[in-house]
Amino acid sequence: MSLEPSVLTPVLLDFPFEWNYIRSIIYVSLYVSLVAIALSTMFSLPIALFVGFKEFRGKTLLTSIINTGMGFPSVVVGLIVLFAVSNQGPLGSLELVFTTEAMIMSQFVLATPVIIGVSLAAVSSVEQNIRDAAYAMGGTKVDVALVTIKEARYGIATAVLAGFGRAISEVGSVLIVGGNIASSDGTSVTRTLTTAIQLEAQQGRFETAMILGAILVVLVLLVNAIVVRLGSGNGGHQ
Repeated sequence: MSLEPSVLTPVLLDFPFEWNYIRSIIYVSLYVSLVAIALSTMFSLPIALFVGFKEFRGKTLLTSIINTGMGFPSVVVGLIVLFAVSNQGPLGSLELVFTTEAMIMSQFVLATPVIIGVSLAAVSSVEQNIRDAAYAMGGTKVDVALVTIKEARYGIATAVLAGFGRAISEVGSVLIVGGNIASSDGTSVTRTLTTAIQLEAQQGRFETAMILGAILVVLVLLVNAIVVRLGSGNGGHQ
């Protein structure tokens, strides 16, 4: 059964604008979140390894601070980052207000405690005899760290997934520092999937909001599938 041309024409005429709009939002969302998570992972993993390996005064306090940061209110993070990049802030000269760079900073701050906390739990669960064996074979500290990462890779991948999930699903902080801006032709400047869903729902465009919501769910599921794949190999610490 085929649809009448009179039915298809309005849909086809409207689709190119909608597709450009949706595609640009997907691009901004992925760009901001993936860059933030990549930077956060490079920053967080050495800290998790250090805290997991070393015994020092204040370790319990530091761990508590990390765990508290995992639930830190996102709007407060947005306000802090907005102040930092505003004209009165220390980064005011860089003119980062309502830019993707400011959004990356916000998501970095939100994701970092999550990645550190989950990675720390994974690293701490690696048995001490595995580290001792690496040292006994003449391994350096770097070698031991690499062995530990290999054994804890499933937990570390889960940490990255958790950080990505918090970053890409964030609304409050990215709305504050990014401004939810789109150009006149519908191309996203700082509009992400979550802020677009909020805006479309408020304007009564529920079809577009549902499409964006479905895309967001698919992206999260794809990342989750990658994590499962990384942790499915034999020898992963699970």
